[in-house]
Amino acid sequence: MRVLVVEDDQSVGYWIASKLNHNGHECALVSEGASALDRLQKEAFDVVVLDRGLPDISGIDVLNTLAPQNHPPILMLSAFDQIESRIEGLKAGADDYLCKPFDYTELQLRLEVLIRLRNHQPSNVTRIDDLEIDWGSHSVCRAGKKITLTKREFCLLKVLVENRGKTVSRSMLLEKAWGYEFNPGTNLIDVHMSKLRTKIDKGFDSQLLCTIRNVGYEIH
Repeated sequence: MRVLVVEDDQSVGYWIASKLNHNGHECALVSEGASALDRLQKEAFDVVVLDRGLPDISGIDVLNTLAPQNHPPILMLSAFDQIESRIEGLKAGADDYLCKPFDYTELQLRLEVLIRLRNHQPSNVTRIDDLEIDWGSHSVCRAGKKITLTKREFCLLKVLVENRGKTVSRSMLLEKAWGYEFNPGTNLIDVHMSKLRTKIDKGFDSQLLCTIRNVGYEIH
């Protein structure tokens, strides 16, 4: 796998890069968020290791900049291990979150899982009413109008479509879209689903996404 490591701590960055290279992977190392954005625009990577605390722009800002774009899966590294910090990183678009200090073997396994999940996504096109989803290109349009979704919103839509006709609980959406167990009282899903519904349904005659009060969500 080809990995972009974005880490301003020189010793940590070189340690990760040398380990990855030693294990047969190709690794590029940068120390600033702006450099990472530039490399991602010009080169192809399978996965990104992104430090949260960077000297120019934060890892969160990097994620927010990348959100509307098609980019590799991203694992965020951070010294902040509070649940609020992890939620913030995941809400911004990180696919996984690993706290420092960490074991290299765990890091590599997490990267391999992210790549495997990305490669296993379906490549066919699904049509629901006037909504069209191309799983291969991650493109969505409705009534011929292109809809731009973040990676997290696209993942939530995928879970709903795979369970069309059934009510999908918030806990299931959390598990499938984030791969973590959160406090069931968190409004993480509600926030993302509200944004997804606005993009999918606002301005159209029929409403495809439905909230089942105190249970979860459905797509018709």
